[in-house]
This record gives sequence, C-alpha cells and structure tokens, in this order.
Amino acid sequence: MLRVALRMLLGDTTKCLGLVFGIAFSTLLICQQVSIFFGLLGRASSVVNDVREANVWVMDPSVKTIDVPFPLRDTVLPRVRGIDGVAWAVPFFKANVQVRTRGGNLENAIIMGIDDASLIGVPDEFLLGSIEDLSMPDAIAVNPAGFRLLFPGEELDVGRTLELNDRRAKIVAIVDAAPAFAANLSIYTRYSLATSYTNNGRNQLSFVLAKAAEDEDPEAVAERIAAVTGLKAVTSKQLRWESIQYILANTGIPVSFGTVVVLGAIIGVAIVGLTFNQFIMENLKQYAALKAIGVRNSRLIVMTLGQALFIAVIGYGIGLLAAAFFFGGPAKNVDALRGFYLLPEVAISVAILAVVIVFLSTFLSMRRVLVVDPATVFRG
Repeated sequence: MLRVALRMLLGDTTKCLGLVFGIAFSTLLICQQVSIFFGLLGRASSVVNDVREANVWVMDPSVKTIDVPFPLRDTVLPRVRGIDGVAWAVPFFKANVQVRTRGGNLENAIIMGIDDASLIGVPDEFLLGSIEDLSMPDAIAVNPAGFRLLFPGEELDVGRTLELNDRRAKIVAIVDAAPAFAANLSIYTRYSLATSYTNNGRNQLSFVLAKAAEDEDPEAVAERIAAVTGLKAVTSKQLRWESIQYILANTGIPVSFGTVVVLGAIIGVAIVGLTFNQFIMENLKQYAALKAIGVRNSRLIVMTLGQALFIAVIGYGIGLLAAAFFFGGPAKNVDALRGFYLLPEVAISVAILAVVIVFLSTFLSMRRVLVVDPATVFRG
C-alpha cells in the first residue's frame, strides 16, 4: 500500500514539489535564524571566553554584563590578591574607543587592557606576531576582522599605525579573538596603554581577573571575595550566563528571532496544509476506490502518513543542505557572520518540527478521506 501511496504522490509532480518546497523553506528559515540567534548570544560572552586563564571575575556590584563595566578603585586589586584561596589576581580594562587610520577611516572598537607584567587576558592563538610583542612601545594587537575593517582589501600585516583618541598605536600582532557583540574591531594592549588611550577619569580598573588556587572551588573563592570586599565576584561561567541573560532581557533580539521562527513554522503549515489538502481533494476518487475494495480507514491513514513522512524527509534534507551551505560557504567568508554555525541541536530540533508540521497538516487534510463515500468512485 505504501508503494501505491508514493505512486499517487509522485504522479502529481506539481503538488509534490510544492510540498517539498514548503518543508525545505521552513527548515532553511528556522535553522538559519535559530543558529544566528545562538551565535549572537555567544558573542555576548566572547570576551569572557577568550580569557581562559582566570576563573573568577571581580567587578562593581551594579555590573550586569561584560559590555557595561563600571570602574573600580585601584586599591581593589591588592585586596583581592590578599584573600585566602586566590592564587593570583591581575587588572583588566575594557572600554569603547574610536580608531582612525592614516587613510582617514574612523571605526568604533572595543579595547582591552591586560596586565603589563603577565599579559594575562589575551586570546591564545596569534595569527601574526606573538604575545611578547605587546611589550613594545605603543603596541596593540587586533583581530583579523578588525584589521580588514580598517584596511579593506589588504592582506593581514603588522607594523601599521593607528590613532586612538589622537594617540599613536602600532599593530604588532593579529590575534584570533572571538567575535564581539558590540563591535567588529577588538584591540588588546597593556593596561597602562589602554587607560592612556581612553582617559575615562581617576578610576580606570574595569575588572579584576583572579585564579582560584588548585585546591579551591572557584565559586567558594568568589563568594569569599564578595564577602570581604563588598564587590561582586562571580565565576567565568556565571558571568557568561549573566551577559547572555542581559541580552535576552534588555534587547529585542529574542522577540525578533522568535517571530521569524514562528512565522517560518506557520508558513510551513500553511503551504504544506493547503497543498496536501488540494492533493487529497484531487485524489478523492482514488481513496474512495480503495475504500470500495475493502481498505480500512486505518490503512488509508498509514498510507497518507507514509506520503507525509516521505515529503518531510526529502524537504528537510534539502532545507538542511541549504542551511549547511549558508553557514559553511557565504557565512564562513564574511567577517560579520563569523562565529555563526549550524548547531547539531538545532538541526535535530528542526527535524522534529518538520515531522510535526507535516503530520499536523496531514491530519487536518485527512478528514475528507475518512468520511468519503466509496460510492463516489461509481459516480460520473
């Protein structure tokens, strides 16, 4: 009977293609939007992810996200270093700054100031140069996307000079930093240089990066720091999640992407439902003929679900391939889309959704089949 069902389906090429297109379009739209949504959330904590040496962050109690720091007094750093369970602690500076190239290009950037002595806080992978180069006068490191933003069409290189708030800066390294949420250009330099580039006031310390001793639990150390200093101290994992929660609660990103995903599902149900309903109406006599020769409704339901499953598999496969091509092709070569991937969890969830869409559309269209009169086949 399944062979008969597939022959009925494939016999109407137009309807079959319409059903496949509906599922493929919904799959592509939902996979793309959900993956981009999670990619944006990942960017909200990219700075935390890049600082792999530290596992405790100390900040002002009012800070809710890594992107909106509030300066601390310099006296906080020695206090944190003196707390039991802290292996080491270093300063970390983060701010926004305007960058101007010699060609006149002006761009917004995120500047991170790392400890002058240990240079803790820089991403591990250097594409050009090395971490030791940051000890040179006026030395900065930039990410590849930022370099291409400042010098369009040019190969990655070191030795270029920039203006940071009317001060000279020299690119000595290209570092593979994770894409940031607030800007495409990320700059790493020594703490002393970063504070001189911004001139934000007397208090310059954005965060204190700390490492819990090997025999200490980072959460317990963070609670101890908070109790002694009266500041906010959280683990890297907690700060990462707080930054994501801030984006979810204070931006329109969840509503925007959620609306697109819901519309994608509705469009899929509408296209597949209407097309499948039209297919069944045009083949109502064939279903009546099957009932006339003794085929029960349960067998007809199995046949129709077989058709639906066939459409779901083909349409989902095409849509998934299109989404994979997008993230593996154009998105891979565009700096603005770097860090966006087709997540396996998203692919699996959309596969389940595709089956639900098709089966829901099928059940809505099956009512006429279940009540069709077998005598219909004998009417002219």
